[in-house]
Amino acid sequence: MVAKVFSQAVYGVDAFVVEVEVDVSKGKPMFNTVGLPEGAVKESKDRVKAALINSHYYYPPEHITVNLAPADVRKEGPSLDLPIAVGLLAALERVQRERLRDYCLVGELSLDGAVKSVSGVLPLALGAQAAGFRGILVPLDNAAEAAVVESIEVIPVASLREAVLFLNGETAIVPHRVDLEEVFGRTSHYAADFADVKGQESAKRALEIAAAGSHNVIMIGPPGSGKTMLAKRLPSILPDMALEESIETTKIHSIAGLVNARESLIATRPFRSPHHTVSNIAMIGGGTIPKPGEVSLAHNGVLFLDEMPEFTRMVLEVLRQPMEDGHVNISRASMSLSFPARFILCGSMNPCPCGFSTDPTKNCECLPQQIQKYRNRLSGPLLDRIDLHIDVPAVPVRELAKRDGFGEPSAAIRGRVNAARDRQRHRYHGLKHIHCNAHLGTREVKKFCPMTEEAQTTLESALNLLGLSARAYDRIIKVARTVADLSGVDTIDAEHVSEAINYRTLDRSA
Repeated sequence: MVAKVFSQAVYGVDAFVVEVEVDVSKGKPMFNTVGLPEGAVKESKDRVKAALINSHYYYPPEHITVNLAPADVRKEGPSLDLPIAVGLLAALERVQRERLRDYCLVGELSLDGAVKSVSGVLPLALGAQAAGFRGILVPLDNAAEAAVVESIEVIPVASLREAVLFLNGETAIVPHRVDLEEVFGRTSHYAADFADVKGQESAKRALEIAAAGSHNVIMIGPPGSGKTMLAKRLPSILPDMALEESIETTKIHSIAGLVNARESLIATRPFRSPHHTVSNIAMIGGGTIPKPGEVSLAHNGVLFLDEMPEFTRMVLEVLRQPMEDGHVNISRASMSLSFPARFILCGSMNPCPCGFSTDPTKNCECLPQQIQKYRNRLSGPLLDRIDLHIDVPAVPVRELAKRDGFGEPSAAIRGRVNAARDRQRHRYHGLKHIHCNAHLGTREVKKFCPMTEEAQTTLESALNLLGLSARAYDRIIKVARTVADLSGVDTIDAEHVSEAINYRTLDRSA
């Protein structure tokens, strides 16, 4: 007897329908799973057997074959346990087949028959919706996440027996619902705030520009000057997250198993800070079946590289393509996947190997050759993709000792950033791959960045007199465009260009 149950599996950041076909026939007792199953899927036979027996269902001592179609795409993870078990019961005529056509099933089984949570439920629910299913049966702990998809029934089940009773119509389960607006409002708060930062007004201004135009930024300053503190607060001044961005971000984190079971949405901008020992695969993504890396987990947010020159050259160089294109292409012998990776790169570094060449209170003993070798760890092509180079000097003790007053809160800065981004969205409306100033190419810079004659003269003088590299030309114009947007004007003036020139520290040092 053959039975068919529908499930979903993740391919990249999207899901596809998996047809779980179960055949029970006479012959030597055996449980075979075909259709390119990975290790966790192959092991499901032992979990399914124990779950059936401990749920007081009959387990046949016969030849059992499970086919996972399409057979030419690899499947991994334990989320196919529940559909395999239900398919086996359907083949034994213990489950009504009519309702199996309307629902997808996902879930891992424990040995006692309980349904355990799995990763990637949000893309699985979106895949079931796109395929036209009436609903999806998910583990109880994943119900809030799956219920983000409003136009499909999300049926939470705690055990195999509960799933069977529902499919047989013997018990009713109310579909799980969530109030997206309430969840979005409750979770869209940042713990870190710029009001906590004392001093560093110039650095805060530069980070405001970075947030307004989505510019990559690197901060140069001695240890203890507040570079990490500033970076952790950068997400709090980025534009308010739209629901579409939130769902896209949650999908990626769900696949990586990083979504909190209590929260169904990620409503704040991601902040990823990998250690400098991270591998290039962990940074960019990969594996036998590729998973998203740090650049994709930082999508719609900030990727912070503390002590950037300490990262290996290979890890830094693999960042170039996603910084340029906004996505990552990963090719393997059996597949080629694309992960979104639109983030702001925020790096930090010392001005020299010891870190104290710009600290007035400490002596630096680094030789010029050592300083140049240290800075050369960041290649020209990588620096070419970083618009803002910020000097972050040590904060005077008297500034830190002040007990009265706080800095400007993140909410106030974010208000100005939102206004600047609104101007950019209006300006680039209809352009597919351009959403903010940092995305402009050479052709778009000429079209959308009109400059006064005085501004053009100032820029040319800077290139000639300050020894700025040619690659800095477009970068300065794009940053000046953002400064003008923050000022609420359409034409770039000399003062906007002058401020943008100040953020090219590493070019002047080259």
